[in-house]
Amino acid sequence: MRPVSIRQWSPWGLLLCLLCSSCLGSPSPTTAPEKMAGSQGLRFRLAGFPRKPFEGRVEIQRAGEWGTICDDDFTLQAAHVLCRELGFTEATGWTHSAKYGPGTGRIWLDNLSCSGTEQSVSECASRGWGNSDCTHDEDAGVICKDQRLPGFSDSNVIEVEQHLQVEEVRLRPAVGRGRRPLPVTEGLVEVRLPDGWSQVCDNGWSAQNSHVVCGMLGFPGEKRVNTAFYRLLAQRQQHSFGLHGVACVGTEAHLSLCSLEFYRANDTTRCPGGAPAVVSCVPGPLYAVSSDQKKQQQSKPQGETRVRLKGGAHPGEGRVEVLKASTWGTVCDRKWDLQAASVVCRELGFGSAREALSGARMGQGMGAIHLSEVQCSGQEPSLWKCPHKNITAEDCSHSQDAGVRCNLPYTGVETKIRLSGGRSPHEGRVEVQIGGLGPLRWGLICGDDWGTLEAMVVCRQLGLGYANHGLQETWYWDSGNTTEVVMSGVRCTGSELSLDQCAHHGTHVACKRTGTRFTAGVICSETASDLLLHSALVQETAYIEDRPLHMLYCAAEENCLARSARSANWPYGHRRLLRFSSQIHNLGRADFRPKAGRHSWVWHECHGHYHSMDIFTHYDILTPNGTKVAEGHKASFCLEDTECQEDVSKRYECANFGEQGITVGCWDLYRHDIDCQWIDITDVKPGNYILQVVINPNFEVAESDFTNNAMKCNCKYDGHRIWVHNCHIGVWGGQPRETRVGGKGLHSLTLFLLHWFCVLPPASASPSPSASHHPSPQWVCSPT
Repeated sequence: MRPVSIRQWSPWGLLLCLLCSSCLGSPSPTTAPEKMAGSQGLRFRLAGFPRKPFEGRVEIQRAGEWGTICDDDFTLQAAHVLCRELGFTEATGWTHSAKYGPGTGRIWLDNLSCSGTEQSVSECASRGWGNSDCTHDEDAGVICKDQRLPGFSDSNVIEVEQHLQVEEVRLRPAVGRGRRPLPVTEGLVEVRLPDGWSQVCDNGWSAQNSHVVCGMLGFPGEKRVNTAFYRLLAQRQQHSFGLHGVACVGTEAHLSLCSLEFYRANDTTRCPGGAPAVVSCVPGPLYAVSSDQKKQQQSKPQGETRVRLKGGAHPGEGRVEVLKASTWGTVCDRKWDLQAASVVCRELGFGSAREALSGARMGQGMGAIHLSEVQCSGQEPSLWKCPHKNITAEDCSHSQDAGVRCNLPYTGVETKIRLSGGRSPHEGRVEVQIGGLGPLRWGLICGDDWGTLEAMVVCRQLGLGYANHGLQETWYWDSGNTTEVVMSGVRCTGSELSLDQCAHHGTHVACKRTGTRFTAGVICSETASDLLLHSALVQETAYIEDRPLHMLYCAAEENCLARSARSANWPYGHRRLLRFSSQIHNLGRADFRPKAGRHSWVWHECHGHYHSMDIFTHYDILTPNGTKVAEGHKASFCLEDTECQEDVSKRYECANFGEQGITVGCWDLYRHDIDCQWIDITDVKPGNYILQVVINPNFEVAESDFTNNAMKCNCKYDGHRIWVHNCHIGVWGGQPRETRVGGKGLHSLTLFLLHWFCVLPPASASPSPSASHHPSPQWVCSPT
C-alpha cells in the first residue's frame, strides 16, 4: 500500500479520519488489552512441603515440561512478578536453597532479574530458557500475600496435589493428670494428620527418629527411654495409629522430610507386635525445669561460645554471628539452608531450625563477614565443623547476612499474661494470671518504676516482637472488669523469657500511686532500632587538648565539665580534655527516633540548638576495678543521618529545626572537635584506666538489643599523653541498673562487659578540624 501524505487530505477528510481511527488501521480504544505474549504457553504452580496455599516452590511448565527457577540473583521484585502470574496481588517474601524441597526436571530460569513491574516473567532478564548451571538444591520459592487479584483467571495456574504429610508433632504424657510442668520432655509421639491426631507405631523406631522429633519440639537432643514400662502401659490402653513406619537419617529439620509409611483406610491390622512410639528429649539450658535436667546441663563441659544470635525479638531467632580470632562477624547467606541453620540452633541449646533466613532479615551486622557458602550435613556439633569458604571482601556484603528461627519448646508462658484496653493487639494494660494452687484470677501491675526493660519481657512473652514503650500510666485505656493490682516492684534485666522470672515484691503489693490509672502498660512493635558504636574510630581519633576556660562557657552551661570547674578561676586557666570522635550506626530494622516530639525539645541559646534527648551518651573514665574517676555526657542536640550506605537515602537533618533521628543503614557522626565531645580529665592522675562509652544509657528509646550499647577501651595516661587501645564493644551482663534518674522511672545502665568482640574495619587518615557539628567526614568507615 502506497503511503499517503497528510497534505493530500482535505480538511473534511482529515476530520473524518480523526473521528474514525479505523481509517489509519488503529485499534479501537475500547478494545481490552491482551495479556503479553511472553506469558502465553506458560503455566505456573506452587509445589513442595510443608507450605501454605500461597507459598511454595515455583514451577513453570514450558513446551509441556515442568521445571523450576534457580535462586541465583533472585529478588523480591522477581517474586512480585511470579505471585501476580499465580493470581496473587504481591509477594511478601521469597526463599532460596530449596526450602520447600528440591524439584525435578528442568531448571528453566537462572539469574532471573526483574524490576517488579513486568506483566510476565518472560519480560525479565535471565540466562535464557533452560540455560542454567544450578542444581535443584538451589530452587527458588515465593511467599505471596494471601489476597487474590480481582477477576484473575486460573487457566494457566496449576495447584499441585499435596500428598499426605505430617503437619505437627507433639508429646503426650502417658501418666499423670492435672497441671503438668511445661515443657513436656517425655511422652507418646503423636502426629497431626488432616483428619486429626494419631499415634506412631514404634516398629523400627530409631534414635535418629527421636532426634528429629525432639528438634521439631525445640530440644537439642534426646535420651534413651524405658520402653518396657511404656509397652506394659500400652497393653491396658487403646491406640489410634496413623503412621506405620518412620525412617529418618537424623539430619532432617522436620519429620515430613523423613521416609514415612502411612496406614491405609482398609488396613485391618495396625502395628502388629508393636506399641506407640515414645520419645524423651533433653532440654537446653534455657528450658531445664527439673533439678535433674539442670544438673545434666551443669555437668556438660562449658567451652567458649563461638556462635550467637543478634537482633531477634524472641529467643532462638536472630542474625547469626560467629567468633573468629577474638572477633565477632556474620555469615553470608550463600547456600544457607535448614541444615546449617539447625546446627546453629542445636549448638545454642534450641531445637532444629524452623527457618533459614537470608537477605539480612534480622538486620545487618557490622565489621567482618567470617563465613560463606556454609554446607552442613546437619550432624555437626558446631557451625565451624561444616565445610565453608574463606570469604574475601568482594564475596559478600552485610545485606546478605544469614539468620535463623529455631524451634522452641512450648512453655505456655504466653497464656499467663495478656493485654487489655489497647487500640490494637500490640498494646494495652498488662494483666497477669495468679493463683498458684488456688483458683486462678487476673490482676494488674503497679506502674511504679515500670520501664522499657520490663516492657521488653512482656512483648517477648506474648510473642509480639520488641518493646516500643513501657508505660507507667494507662488511664487512657479502658480497664475493663480487672481492677485489682496484684504485682508491684517489678524489675527485669530485659533478657528474661517471662515476667515471673523478674524480681518483684511477691505477694506483698506496695504501690506508691494507687488506682487503675497508674498501672503498667506496653506498646509492642514488630521492628526496632539497634545502635552500635564504631569502636575503632574512637581508638583512632582520641587525643588530649588543654582548652582555655574562656572558650568553655557554653560547655559549662551544658554541664560538660567536671565539678571542679565550678570553682576554677574563670576565665583564666584551662581544662584538660580527652577528645575523640564517635560514629553511631543504626543496624536495626526501624529508625531511631527521640522519645520526645519536637514540641517538647529544649532550646539551648548558648550553642544555638535543640536537645531532643537530655542524655544520649555517657562517657566515663574508670579504674581497672570499675571506680569512676571522670565522666562526661552528650545530649542529643543533633541526631541526624551524617552518612548512609549506598542504597539508603538520608531522612533526618537537624538544620532549620528538622526532624531528628538515625535511619536504618545510616550513621550519626559526632566529631572530636565539637563542644562536649570529650571527657574532662583535669583531675585524673597518671595511671592505667578504662574508657567507657554507653549509648542510650537510660533506655529512653527502645532498641532490639541493648547488650551492644557499651564500648570499653584500655587507656594509659602518663600525665601528658594518653594511649587508647583495645577498644571493644562489650556484652552486657548482670543487673542492668541500680538507680533511677530524675524520679521518672528511667533506667540507669550499669554495664559489665563479660565478653568482647572487635569491630575493626579499615579506616583512612584522621579528619582535619572543623568548627561545624557535622562536617563532611574525611573518612568513611562503612559497615560493609
